[in-house]
Amino acid sequence: MRRIVDVLKVFLLFTGCTILFYYSIVWMSEEYNYYRRYDEPMGSAVKVSTTEQQETYWLDRLLFFYQNGE
Repeated sequence: MRRIVDVLKVFLLFTGCTILFYYSIVWMSEEYNYYRRYDEPMGSAVKVSTTEQQETYWLDRLLFFYQNGE
C-alpha cells in the first residue's frame, strides 16, 4: 500500500511539473508573438550591409568555390 502511495505522489509531481512547463512555454510563445522584430530601430541606427548588383558568371563562382572552399 505504501508503495502505491509513493508511485501516486511521483506521478502527480511529474504531471504537475509537466503541466507547469507546458503552460510556461505557451505563455512565452504568446509573449513573443506580439514582439515586433521587424520594426525600424529607434535612435541613431546605421544600416550595416548593402547589396551590390554585380554581374558574376557561374564559372567565376565555381572557380571561387573550388579555390576557397566557400
